[in-house]
Amino acid sequence: SQLSGGQQQRVAVARAVAGEPLILLADEPTGNLDSRSGEAVMDLLRELHRSGATICMVTHDPRYARHAERSIHLFDGRVVEERMEMAVTE
Repeated sequence: SQLSGGQQQRVAVARAVAGEPLILLADEPTGNLDSRSGEAVMDLLRELHRSGATICMVTHDPRYARHAERSIHLFDGRVVEERMEMAVTE
């Protein structure tokens, strides 16, 4: 392939969100991206979530994990922490 890992990842994200899915499974969607591209992907996922989609994302980056309404932390294959934040609607 002529595309870098980061370019391939951006193409994969674009394909995944093009059909406006109701549920999106994202395994390290920012893993091979620089910080600017990673933020752009996260902005896209947030917008998709605001439109009603459920996003299930795996990440090792705490900056992105903090955006979740619910997070589950694993260590050696076991759940060690679970956090849930209730969204406030007006």
